[in-house]
Formats: sequence, structure tokens, C-alpha cells
Amino acid sequence: MTMWDGILVASIICVALKALGYLVPARWLDAPRPARISDLLTVALLSALVAVQTLGSGQAIVLDARLPAVLVAAVLLLLRAPFLVVVAAAAVTAALLRLWGWAA
Repeated sequence: MTMWDGILVASIICVALKALGYLVPARWLDAPRPARISDLLTVALLSALVAVQTLGSGQAIVLDARLPAVLVAAVLLLLRAPFLVVVAAAAVTAALLRLWGWAA
């Protein structure tokens, strides 16, 4: 199986899952439990993505300039800073740490 075969199979599966979603009765989705599960699942998936992209490098855990940059962004978000300020501060933090050689 080539990479393109895998991409094609994954694409077909994604379309099939989306189509199955339209067949689920609305009353099932309006219940409190599925709504709560979908809310929590979204947060969990986003948190996992941030953790993997911040700490991962291949199969290894790497502590580099990305971690302090994400921490700066998290603090600024808690302080309700504008999103552009958060992104700029995180980028500057990572750039300065890399410039100083503290975290490659």
C-alpha cells in the first residue's frame, strides 16, 4: 500500500463518518450527556495537540524554546490580552531564547 492509497482510504473513511453523522437522530444529540461529552472531547483533543506540538520532536520529548513560548501565551491569555499580543509575545519569546542559544 502506497502513501497515496492510505490517504485515499483515510479520506473515504472521513467522508463516510461525516455522512453517518447526518443519520444520527437529533434527539440523541440534544441530550445533555452527548453535548457534555462533545464539549469535553474538543478540549481534550486541542490540549493533546498543543502538548504534542510543544513537547514532541519525532518520538522524543524535547524541552526547547517552544515550551516557554507556550507558557507566556498561556499567562497572557489568562490575563485576557488580545490574541495578536499573545501570538506576538510568544513568537518574540521563542525567537529571543533561540537567539541567545538557551533553547535551540
